[in-house]
Amino acid sequence: MTFLAPTLRVLRNFYFLTAVGFVVWMVVFDSNDLGKQYDMYHKWRELQAEKGYYESNIKLVQQDRAELLSSPALLEKFAREKYLMKRPGEDVFVLVPKEAD
Repeated sequence: MTFLAPTLRVLRNFYFLTAVGFVVWMVVFDSNDLGKQYDMYHKWRELQAEKGYYESNIKLVQQDRAELLSSPALLEKFAREKYLMKRPGEDVFVLVPKEAD
């Protein structure tokens, strides 16, 4: 019985009740509660992964660009294959594979 009395006195303390109410409000009812913080953290992790992917692709594109701009023959080959460009007086035939039914 003597142990229970100080515990009840602490539980009825205004500051303790205010702190508990504040913690409950922040964890459950606030606009930035734990659930939203968890979702935002996972979204941030996904965006970090995408950032790494795009940074590596930027490096590859920069290397390809440097190669293309260094050699006119490679630039012409790239333009013909990728954008179907042609010289005046040439005909370009594009072969499209037949779709399987």
